[in-house]
Amino acid sequence: MSKKIVCFGEMLWDCFPEKEIPGGAPMNVALHLQQLGFDVKMISKIGNDERGQKILEFVEGYGLDTSCIQHDEQHPTGTVQVDNSNVENIKYTIVSPVAWDFIGLRNETLKAVQAADAFIFGSLSVRNHGSWETLYHLLHEPVLKIFDINLRAPFYDFEQIEIILGYTDILKINEDELLIVADYFDIAMPEKANYLEKAKLVSTYLTEHFPIAMVCVTLGAKGALVYQDGNIISHPGYKVNVEDTVGSGDAFLSGFVKTYLENKKSDEILDFACAMGAFVATQKGGTPRYKLEDILTVKSTSK
Repeated sequence: MSKKIVCFGEMLWDCFPEKEIPGGAPMNVALHLQQLGFDVKMISKIGNDERGQKILEFVEGYGLDTSCIQHDEQHPTGTVQVDNSNVENIKYTIVSPVAWDFIGLRNETLKAVQAADAFIFGSLSVRNHGSWETLYHLLHEPVLKIFDINLRAPFYDFEQIEIILGYTDILKINEDELLIVADYFDIAMPEKANYLEKAKLVSTYLTEHFPIAMVCVTLGAKGALVYQDGNIISHPGYKVNVEDTVGSGDAFLSGFVKTYLENKKSDEILDFACAMGAFVATQKGGTPRYKLEDILTVKSTSK
């Protein structure tokens, strides 16, 4: 019997001048985990509009359970306006308020989390009080909680993030976010500290002050690392011909969750997660279709 996973947060459209692409980190993670064979539910909210209908059809095409996706009669489906007129300085405007700002606590939502083997969420989806109240209630359920911190200025509040960290079992954070967290908590950094030393300092602080058992730090082209029980295990990542990096971090997290729930060792978890992220970087878009063997070929074809 496959394990049950619930993802909470934004479903949206990235609106480029020439096209619109469905996205949102929690939705991307949900679709990857669905393809990897898990029983996945997505808790979100979409507008009663054409974009909402299209994104619902998009996720249903992957076989995703949509029973916890709510419909909003007042607010539109989420969008991000992308200005790519300067390819070296692409600008994103995350439109607010939209439907996923108002995710409500429903009976089916609560039951889904209570029955789950893992509950995955980020910080962007709780920029509004409505969705924040719902997530805060769900955080009290005794389930493995995985926090993809996903800081998107100006839509994060560290008082809120501190509360979430107080319920987090596994934290996923990238190298830039690590420094933002270090600055907020006033974690002293030696001037010449390398990324491994910085990661260990921040991870040590977080695991000492919050109930976090594991910190996973993604490092872009340098791979990723895991901090657990005072030790760091790192992976250099897989070198591939990049098509685009959209959704690579979400794919990495999906691979991480898959192997963690399979009780793999930390080095095996990192290896598969890095392969997932690398594979998606070779494809167009954040949620390409694939089979498990496609991910495994990354190891043999990596440069």
